[in-house]
Amino acid sequence: MAYYILKRLLAMIPTLLGVAVLIFLLLRVVPGDVVEARYMGEGGQFQSQELMQIERKKLGLDKPLWTQFVTWMWGIVRLDFGLSMWTGAPISEEIKLRFALSLQLALMASTIATLLAIPLGILAALKQDTWVDYAVRIFSISGLAMPSFWLGILLILGMLIIFKWLPPMVFTPLWVNPWDNLAQLIWPALAVGYRYCAVGTRMMRSTMLEVLREDYIRTARAKGLWMKLILTRHALKNAILPVLTVISLEFAFLLGGLVVTEQVFNLNGLGMLFVEGIARRDYTLTQALVLLVATAFLVVNFAVDIAYAWLDPRIRYR
Repeated sequence: MAYYILKRLLAMIPTLLGVAVLIFLLLRVVPGDVVEARYMGEGGQFQSQELMQIERKKLGLDKPLWTQFVTWMWGIVRLDFGLSMWTGAPISEEIKLRFALSLQLALMASTIATLLAIPLGILAALKQDTWVDYAVRIFSISGLAMPSFWLGILLILGMLIIFKWLPPMVFTPLWVNPWDNLAQLIWPALAVGYRYCAVGTRMMRSTMLEVLREDYIRTARAKGLWMKLILTRHALKNAILPVLTVISLEFAFLLGGLVVTEQVFNLNGLGMLFVEGIARRDYTLTQALVLLVATAFLVVNFAVDIAYAWLDPRIRYR
């Protein structure tokens, strides 16, 4: 097991290196740079070429691409992401301000999705082709059909029209004021969690139906075991593995993929920072954000693989 963990950790290095090369080259292929974005004048006219060349030299954009890449990667190795080309502030500080919000929102949404998807999927499988199953399927299909940002707009309008109340519009860290923090983030978490709960519910239902038809489940029933015992000891651990994969990967996506939902609820998370970085051609900031999300996907995928062996003793890594 230790050899497998070490092997997987080492395998992350070439993957992250490939992501770094790809995002570095893609950003340079896009026409324009941060200097042109900053100094574009009225009517689309640029400032003097001399001034723009001076600014590019200050930012190191006049150097060959391989020199820029090596300099950036050397900083990454030293855990130094450099400075934002737009604001001049350290990128670590720019990300730290938004990461706490996005991480908490992703955790809350994933928790809501898990707490709803697993019991609803099990219930639908046990009550297959009954009104309970149909109700759960309608609930899950509705979640798939409604975008999370649209559901968020409905939540805001409902709170405003019915209760004459709006959630706080300024983010407050959890350790500063838990009430204000939860009053703001619980609504986007519900909107996003419902969307991904629908995916998990349908996955849980299909995998549970498949497991309940296995021979060892029939044998356990024939022995007279309680259904509750059969579910918890035999069926659930096998059926939950695909659901765990789906919800875990969605959690990694939520860290930087909630651009529209963040705009609806006025949240300055990593998604908004992504948009700002790309719009401003802020190479260093965008590269750091892409590497952060790629690392999150790799770490979550690695954690899920390790959790497989804990949930299912038949799985062993060598």
